[in-house]
Amino acid sequence: MFEAMLVGWRRQQGARRLSLPLVDGRVRLVRRFRDFTGAWPWEWTPAQVEEWVASGGWAHSTIRSYEGALAVFLEYACDPRYGWVAECRQRVGAAPAQVCHAGNTAVHSADHEGRPERRPLTRAELQAFFDAADDHVEGAAGSRRKGWLAAFRDSALFKVIYGWGLRRREAAMLDVADFGASPAAPELGGLGVCHVRYGKAMRGSPPRRRAVATVMPWAAEALGQYLADVRPWYGREEHPALWLTERGERISARAVDDRFARWRAAAGLPGELSVHCLRHSYVSHLIEDGVDPLFVQYQAGHSWASTTATYTTVGSDAMNRMMRAALARAYDGKGGTP
Repeated sequence: MFEAMLVGWRRQQGARRLSLPLVDGRVRLVRRFRDFTGAWPWEWTPAQVEEWVASGGWAHSTIRSYEGALAVFLEYACDPRYGWVAECRQRVGAAPAQVCHAGNTAVHSADHEGRPERRPLTRAELQAFFDAADDHVEGAAGSRRKGWLAAFRDSALFKVIYGWGLRRREAAMLDVADFGASPAAPELGGLGVCHVRYGKAMRGSPPRRRAVATVMPWAAEALGQYLADVRPWYGREEHPALWLTERGERISARAVDDRFARWRAAAGLPGELSVHCLRHSYVSHLIEDGVDPLFVQYQAGHSWASTTATYTTVGSDAMNRMMRAALARAYDGKGGTP
C-alpha cells in the first residue's frame, strides 16, 4: 500500500508539471523517513519527525526542504479525494495524519538561511579581500621574489571565481580553452563567455556543463593580464589548466581553500568564511544591481529559482534604491498623485 501511495503521489506531482528531479528527490526523502522510523505512513507521529530532524545535523534550509517534502506527501495521503484515509482504515485500522505542523517544523527566520561561512560578502568586505591580494602582488612583482607568481595567480583566480560566480572545483578545473568569444560582447575578445565543464552534478549524473556570460569586464581584464603576463612564467604552455601550481600542475580545490584562507586573514575578514562566499556574493550583487533574476539563475546554473533565492541577501542600500524606483513608477511626479 505504501508503494501504491508513492506511485499515486508521483502521478499527482507529474500532473502539476513538476520537474522529474524534484519529484524523484521528494520520493527518495519519504523513503528515507520510512526507513528511519521503521513505520508506515499511517503509523507516523510528530515525535518521529522531531527525532529524525534532531538526528541529522543538517543546515536550517535543508531541514525546511526535508520537512516540506514530507508534509506535501502527507497532504496527498490525507486528502479524501484520493481515498487513502478510507483505504487504510479498512485494511489496517489506522489512517495517515499530518505530522508536520507549525509547532515542530523550521521556519524561515533569517534573511540568509545558508551556513555562515557561505554568506555573501558586503561590497566593502569584497573590496578589502581583493585589496589584500593586490597589495601583496604589487610588492612581490616588483622584486620578482619567491611567491610572486602564486600571489598574482591567486589575485586573478579569486576575481574569476567572483566575476563568473563559480564554485571552487569549477574554477580549479578550468582550462585556458574554456573561455571564448561571445557574439553579444565582441569588445571582450576571447573572454566573453566561460564554459564550465565541471558544474555540480545531480546524484548519479555526470558533471553539468553551462556557459556563463561575462558581465564584469574588470574581471575579464584581470584574467587577460594573468594569461598574457603571468601564466607564461610557469613554463607549461602545453598544459591545458588555467591555474597552475609552482610545480606546473593543476591547482587543487583544497589549495584554493588554503589560498583563500590566507587572503581572508590578510583582509581581516571573519575566519568562518569559505571561498564559496564569493559565489554567493556574485548572485547577491547582481540582484542588487537590478539584473533579471532569471538571468542570474541561468548564470549560476541553478535548476530552480528557489535555490538562487537562498544565495541572495540584499543590502539596505540596494533595498532603498529599489524602493525609490518602485515609488517612481507608482507616482507620476505631479504632486505625488498615484
